[in-house]
Amino acid sequence: MTRRPEQIPLGLPLPAAMGRADFFVTPANARAVAMVEGWADWPQGKLVLSGPQGAGKTHLARVWAALAGARVCAAADLARADLPALAAEGHVAVEDIAAIAGDPAGERALFHLHNMVAAAQGRLLMTAPAPPARLALRLPDLASRLQASATVALEPPDDALLQAVLVKLFADRQLEVSPPLIAYLLARMERSLAAAQDLVARLDARALAGHRRVSRALAAEVLATPPSAGGAA
Repeated sequence: MTRRPEQIPLGLPLPAAMGRADFFVTPANARAVAMVEGWADWPQGKLVLSGPQGAGKTHLARVWAALAGARVCAAADLARADLPALAAEGHVAVEDIAAIAGDPAGERALFHLHNMVAAAQGRLLMTAPAPPARLALRLPDLASRLQASATVALEPPDDALLQAVLVKLFADRQLEVSPPLIAYLLARMERSLAAAQDLVARLDARALAGHRRVSRALAAEVLATPPSAGGAA
């Protein structure tokens, strides 16, 4: 561990690196990356990017926003947003459209934004945990438009992606760990990017609280402790 032992965990979120160079491409996400980078050719100018929590949807949406000069907004904020001003940006990314499923105001707002962006010949990227057909949308016109959208999924992470993400997460926290420790974690952790984020956060917190280095012994302790009970102890 490279940090001074007198540091204590404060529970503050760390800024995540969200650039294209920080998004690792492997067979698990290569198709999604190709679709996002080919944004000028999206059918009807829209794309739904689906995948589980922690799969990289937010990161990839921000990669696209940088490429296209797009505005990023949360679906949950659309009902209160200035939709004409948002559509005037030309290209828009709407994150987590599942959050407004069943909310009449939110669904109407997304429906109107969809039509405004289409009329302006802009591009609309939407993220969701599942394809549109599996979302509980109640507005028929919105549901039909989204189900007609091109859709691409971020697949479950493979070993190459999980390894690269673990290295990045430790680096974001200014922690140096050995390749054998990465291999040890990779063989024993839950197979998801969300689990990788949680595991590195718990290792960091426990190392700081106990003034210990991130080692195989510490990793064994954290892996043996359920996440809900891990805390910063």
